[in-house]
Amino acid sequence: MLALEQSGSVGAGTGWEARHMVARLGGALVGAMPLYVKSHSQGEYIFDFNWADAYMRAGGEYYPKLQAAVPFTPVTGQRLLAIDEAVKKAMLEAVVQIAGQNGLSSFHMTFCTEAEYRLGGETGLMQRIGQQFHWQNRNYASFDDFLASLSSRKRKNIRKERRSAQGFGGEILALTGGDILPAHWDAFWQFYQDTGARKWGTPYLTRAFFDQAHARLREDILLVLARREGRYVAGALNFIGQDALYGRYWGAIEHHPNLHFELCYYQAIEAAIARGLCRVEAGAQGEHKLARGYLPTAVYSLHWIRDKGFASAVQRFLTAEGEAVREDIEDMTEIGPFKREESRNGQG
Repeated sequence: MLALEQSGSVGAGTGWEARHMVARLGGALVGAMPLYVKSHSQGEYIFDFNWADAYMRAGGEYYPKLQAAVPFTPVTGQRLLAIDEAVKKAMLEAVVQIAGQNGLSSFHMTFCTEAEYRLGGETGLMQRIGQQFHWQNRNYASFDDFLASLSSRKRKNIRKERRSAQGFGGEILALTGGDILPAHWDAFWQFYQDTGARKWGTPYLTRAFFDQAHARLREDILLVLARREGRYVAGALNFIGQDALYGRYWGAIEHHPNLHFELCYYQAIEAAIARGLCRVEAGAQGEHKLARGYLPTAVYSLHWIRDKGFASAVQRFLTAEGEAVREDIEDMTEIGPFKREESRNGQG
């Protein structure tokens, strides 16, 4: 978050105004929460656009709202950093009180942990379940070992896609640490701008963010680039966690069949296996990931809305949505790409 704020990716004029919460007991720091006042719903990945539209059509002002999140990062993680459960509960109660006292329409905690989700429910917050697609490492020794766990048809299709992508007429580089050079960020910035302009209209991150990443985060970054005739033509940016690889951004200035799948999904799987990581989180949405070994996984959020009537309507929606999401996860897992005996044992 420091890199986001110091690079100007969030802050004044971005719709993400930092208002981080800290909790103190007897002067000692006992808790903290990443918190932003938001004037829009962009960059969140657990979306409430429809709620905002309905709220405003009913005559209310949905923005500004209060958001506990890591901006532009659809990755589950702790939002309540505290010494014990009592402090976490007190922080949740306090943030709702602060939102209400300041006339904010709502409070949202997105991509929280399952434990935080349950605590929030006990505290009276509305609970929401969404889904992503994650690849799980079952102690595979190699990519071929992973392929052997798939059904024959899926295995053949992935091999076909990889041959197609790797035959694009150039080379694929997987870079981390000191192998990442400033010139690589110059190339990736072009890819990111192209994708950002098509998806969001305006890219969320500034060019300065990637300079911050180069200076501070290179050891925790896997940058996968495709180069053809001496020119970088596509790339995928991943962050390396303690037990997972997090796929974040992809872009290209040339189209080559299946290169997106290779750089974003298959190279990530190979890297996770090589590093002994437990999983790959390839970002938000994307049912096409299922055929490539990424299984549906629940993600969680918490919500509070000041208007009680509107909150009741949202709660009815969340109840119905949650039932549908759970059914989707169960159904897609059942028809997943893994061999049937492994599906029955939780592989897919």
